[in-house]
Amino acid sequence: MELPRRRFLRLAAGSALPALAPGAWALDYPSRPVRLIIGYPPGGSTDTTARLMGQWLSERLGQQFVIESRPGAATNIATEAVVRSPPDGYTLLLVAPANAINATLYDKLNYDFIRDVAPVAGLIRFPNVIVVNPLVPVANVPELIAYAKANPGKLNMASSGNGSTVHVSGELFKMMTGINMVHVPYRGGAPAVTDLMSGQVQVMFENVPSALPFIRAGKLRPLAVTTAARSEVLPELPTVADFVPGYEASAWYGIAAPRGTPDEIVNRLNQEINAILADPKARARFADLGASLLPGSPADFGKLVADETEKWAKVVKFSGAKAD
Repeated sequence: MELPRRRFLRLAAGSALPALAPGAWALDYPSRPVRLIIGYPPGGSTDTTARLMGQWLSERLGQQFVIESRPGAATNIATEAVVRSPPDGYTLLLVAPANAINATLYDKLNYDFIRDVAPVAGLIRFPNVIVVNPLVPVANVPELIAYAKANPGKLNMASSGNGSTVHVSGELFKMMTGINMVHVPYRGGAPAVTDLMSGQVQVMFENVPSALPFIRAGKLRPLAVTTAARSEVLPELPTVADFVPGYEASAWYGIAAPRGTPDEIVNRLNQEINAILADPKARARFADLGASLLPGSPADFGKLVADETEKWAKVVKFSGAKAD
């Protein structure tokens, strides 16, 4: 049987044709508005990313890219809507880590993400940051590990929900360090951060854009960022990998289309998205969000999704997490 990761990379490679010169396009895509569907409610980094890309794509391609929010079931409702849509380039999905995590988190889905989408392009990546309540007596990652080992089960680790990047980032840390922290899932990041600041929970691997205002206000103590490189918005913080070699976790976004979308459309969208990511205005705007860019081919984005699906499968199985 062909492994899912290998199969996804093969499918992605089918869309990684050399970019054609503008005059060689044999179609007038897009000739009507395009829907970009997201699996989260309005507000937050996902919605912001989608709206920025929708605006810039509209300006470049002369048609509206309409952002449509279909929250629920950890992005599965939105994803299923896209994979069931005609493969004509007029319905796109904003892909997030949940799409990679859900492959293992859910026992049964109504679609196979690896099989049913065509990767188009990566957009951005941004780190999570380990933050603790200021009353927790730790100031860095080694002290957190030592404290957790001396007090097994005493630290409560908040997350925005089972299977979120906030959750699995913490579970990966537990898996690689052998510590015991109790996972406390919330329905969203805002109530989790509220309880973290009040001391109801002690630790969280929160997204940098969401945590930044509370860090700057002194309401949360940051210990390290979870990406392989330091964050430009928190340059003084080390990475977790500085103390736990090989550790890496991040949130990332990209765009996919239904399987069977013509290569000409996939490649045109990829070309336009890469041009946006190269624009100084877009680079500066995403830098303000604490994000780094993910330019590349459809195959590059397909590899990222395949690698993340494989990586988080191990962590979800280690944690024993199941969908709520």
